[in-house]
Amino acid sequence: MPVEAPPGDAPELEDTTEVATLGLEHQAERAKARQGFLLGLPTIVYLLIFFVAPLGFVVAYSFATRTSTGRTELRDFNLNAYARLGDDIIMTVAWRSLWMAVLATLICLVLAYPLAYFISTRSPAVRNMLLVAVMIPFWSNFLIRTYAWRVLLDSDGLVTQGLELLGLGDGRILFTSNAVILGLVYGYLPFMVLPLYAAIERVDWSLVEGARDLYASGWAAFRRVVWPLSRPGVIAGSMLVFVPSFGAYVTPAILGGNKEGLLGSYIVLQFLSARNGPVGSAVSVVVLGVMLVSTLIYFRAGGKNL
Repeated sequence: MPVEAPPGDAPELEDTTEVATLGLEHQAERAKARQGFLLGLPTIVYLLIFFVAPLGFVVAYSFATRTSTGRTELRDFNLNAYARLGDDIIMTVAWRSLWMAVLATLICLVLAYPLAYFISTRSPAVRNMLLVAVMIPFWSNFLIRTYAWRVLLDSDGLVTQGLELLGLGDGRILFTSNAVILGLVYGYLPFMVLPLYAAIERVDWSLVEGARDLYASGWAAFRRVVWPLSRPGVIAGSMLVFVPSFGAYVTPAILGGNKEGLLGSYIVLQFLSARNGPVGSAVSVVVLGVMLVSTLIYFRAGGKNL
């Protein structure tokens, strides 16, 4: 015949069971955390070796000493390289990089928003075809595509000759700021289209219908409903265009020449030609800082909700 536990022992048994259950849950969580760490360990090691370590060397070189022979020695750490950041040539290149990156971002936004809006309002079959068309440029090498634009913008290129026939050009497009802006917009336009499409495609169009039922105009419905709901895509796309444009090297070097170089070109010049590693490293650290601040602004502005 089973023996029943005294009534007073029931709460103690329940407390013991609850403690044991919590202990098992904590063990399961720790086991899952260890499993996740082991699965991600190769990636962590890769990032430490090929990202964190080189970045650490760049930061250390920015405080290093440049010898009279052009060698960079990690001794007598100083701020001489950062003091050079106020030089006229560096400030000129920095402002040129900033306004070209901002201008390229604005042009991409103006061109990409209507296209993303159009794609998101099509049928699924047409939508998929248009998205593939947007991503087709990624199927070829960026360097090759940039050199193709150099051929088109040359004095005897197709674009230049066409503009001259229409009376819209004087044969000078290549190696100008216009060529650099064109190359940046062409190269990074898909990075603006895709986030905008993802944001606009999620818009609840019944809200737009409700706004129109309340006698809102098409522009008012867009301004009060569609634009606020698509703002995360605008922020994400703007960051994806601005950050690489600010430190671009390939496009300014190929389409801009020596006169329209941006910070990326200046950094390469310091390392390879001027043999001034500390200054090149200091400029690199500042560029990385600008990109980091821009990314933090992106997250605080609501881009993480995309």
